[in-house]
Amino acid sequence: MNKGIFQAFLAYILWGLFPIFWKQLGHVDAFQLVAHRVVWSFVLLVGLVFFSLRFGKTSFSSLSWANVRIYLISGLLIGINWFLYVWSINSGHIIESSLGYFINPLFSVLLGVIFFQERLRTWQWIALGWAAAGVLYLSLALGSVPWIAITLATSFSLYGMVKKKAHLPPVQGLALETSVLLLPSLFFLLLRDQSGSGAFLHLGAKTDMLLISGGLVTTIPLVLFASAVRKISLSMIGMLQYVSPTLQFLCGLLIYGEEFTHRQFVGYVLVWLGLLLFATDSFMAHRRRGMALE
Repeated sequence: MNKGIFQAFLAYILWGLFPIFWKQLGHVDAFQLVAHRVVWSFVLLVGLVFFSLRFGKTSFSSLSWANVRIYLISGLLIGINWFLYVWSINSGHIIESSLGYFINPLFSVLLGVIFFQERLRTWQWIALGWAAAGVLYLSLALGSVPWIAITLATSFSLYGMVKKKAHLPPVQGLALETSVLLLPSLFFLLLRDQSGSGAFLHLGAKTDMLLISGGLVTTIPLVLFASAVRKISLSMIGMLQYVSPTLQFLCGLLIYGEEFTHRQFVGYVLVWLGLLLFATDSFMAHRRRGMALE
């Protein structure tokens, strides 16, 4: 197997299995979990950045006020995404959160149309229509808008759009993003600790190790993904990205026994048909471009 494909596949598997990790910390509230995720990710990322600087693999030459503003926005967006994701897992909404990452690629395409005047092919519009019909059906059939899925998809799509304008290397950029959230996270954790409701150092060694490990499980798939995108095509990345929400969906359904009704099934099938059309059209378009260059 191509090394880049292996790295991307492994990154998506790790992201897809995130629910199993965060469920181990279901006794800790989501705000503390995200705060610890920020703190320990920052510690690990700073170590990686200094390692890169030590061996001349990166520099801060691209750091400017314009870049700082970009990472300030992206840091806030990823903070919202992290909180809602962790909260949804530990609140019994794994299946709905997986829907957010299923429709995320379609949201990204839509943002490209709105903000970058990108033009869609006919089948891409049809795919968006199918997915929109699925979300509308779920809203009407269940009596409520699937806001978790929509917010996750929107926040992560906006995050990706903002990062298109960023110029720092992936690890260096994520370190800057987490630094945006670092002081509020530390302040929040200090307040919780002083009020007697802090989790770290109060709920046993296992909880402490899991909280610290949150930095590792956040950073490792990111580094794998950052390495993979330099080695394989975006179309391959596009095909592999559905591994993560598929595993997440299966975790919710098979491991944690979340409810999945017939009405939900119909809505999800509509979304999945849209994704299938979108993926097929993208693959065929990439194939035609390859043949044209031969």
